[in-house]
Amino acid sequence: MRTKLIVLAAALLPVASLAAGGGAHLDKANVDVGNRASLQRGAANFVNYCLGCHSAKFVRYNRVAADLGITEQQLIDNLIFTGARPHDTMRIGINPEDAKRWFGVAPPDLSLIARSRGTDYVYTFLRSFYADPSKPTGANNIVLPGTAMPHVLASLQGVQEAVWEGEVDAAGNAQRHFKEFTLTTPGTLTPEEYDAFVRDTVAFLEYIAEPAQLKRRALGFPVIAFLVFFTLLAWALKKEFWKDVK
Repeated sequence: MRTKLIVLAAALLPVASLAAGGGAHLDKANVDVGNRASLQRGAANFVNYCLGCHSAKFVRYNRVAADLGITEQQLIDNLIFTGARPHDTMRIGINPEDAKRWFGVAPPDLSLIARSRGTDYVYTFLRSFYADPSKPTGANNIVLPGTAMPHVLASLQGVQEAVWEGEVDAAGNAQRHFKEFTLTTPGTLTPEEYDAFVRDTVAFLEYIAEPAQLKRRALGFPVIAFLVFFTLLAWALKKEFWKDVK
């Protein structure tokens, strides 16, 4: 599973940029953090394509391994490529100042990105890059116009172009609105396979944003069953105690 590490370089622009160019329709991610196989694939995607530039400094490798059912040896062989130790947090070696000089902004830590932006946002963002020769990276994004992040997953998704439709407002100013994407250069994955790849990755980001949720969700059914049982028991006792009261 040791694929070539491709850096998921750079970053999201400040919130002001999002407010200025946002408004894109967000597709439903429909991630399932209870699907361990999906989380394992997402972990592999993250360390191979994201961890070169984006840290997850609030999560430890061995916590991920324990929650996802991965042995320590599997963790070392498949998820640690930087010389880090199993108990280390998922940090990066890139210097923030170098990253800021290269990309214009330091790549953000992704530990809480799924909680701060939402899974639908991240899912749509990773699927919404399009060719834009006017940008230094050669790509732009519908969800975050002007993003400093290059489309490093283009080899998987392929290159797509944005189709726009224009209107003229009352003042005679031309307006353009996004209509759809057209795939001009196919990637190594089909559109369906790429969507699944992104969904697994977003599921992993949703998991690391709150690792305890796996245990919390697992406890949910027993706790509810416990409450239902004792509610019925209390009801039966009440009937027994009050059966002779007229």
